[in-house]
Amino acid sequence: MLLTTGQAAEELGCAVTTFRRLVRAEVLPGLGRRGVRVMVPLEAVQALRARQTASLQHLPVSELPVLRVDVARPVQEPDRRWIGFAASLPPADLLKALRGWWRCDAASVAAAGVLPVTLSGYVVAVLTGLEEWERNDQGRHAFPRARLAGYVTDLVTPVTQVTAESEADRKLADQLLGARLPSHSGGAIAYVPTHTTD
Repeated sequence: MLLTTGQAAEELGCAVTTFRRLVRAEVLPGLGRRGVRVMVPLEAVQALRARQTASLQHLPVSELPVLRVDVARPVQEPDRRWIGFAASLPPADLLKALRGWWRCDAASVAAAGVLPVTLSGYVVAVLTGLEEWERNDQGRHAFPRARLAGYVTDLVTPVTQVTAESEADRKLADQLLGARLPSHSGGAIAYVPTHTTD
């Protein structure tokens, strides 16, 4: 059974524009077309709906910074050609597209040691190596030594590409990639509590 993007969004309890970001980022396999409409397999939507929320209790901070991105779009900047996320970007381009420039508390990002990257509430990439940062004239920060620990190529299964060299980074990528991680913020960086209180 195939659903329209509107029906899929309704099943997931999100806005159509939120769901369409996943379509445009190329993380949903098995999509079809009916005229101009994109059609989504019901099984894919059910898998997304059943996805567990990321477990954050093991992290050594009380709040985890989360980078909320849009679908990758081309930019004309000296150090990168893209900003945002798309599964089709090569790892080197994806890393450049995600490691800055963002308005954030850079010290908090560095202290956490990991920066999950979410698209429409799902972790699609994980950055580590955030100990150093730069600040530009607009008050935005970049993390020039950030490493891409891993990223998602298929959010439904999920299928992940773990690119980390260290065991600690690989473990973080395995724990976070593909999980749901809801966050709320007026900007690109949100801060999510790591421990729930009763």
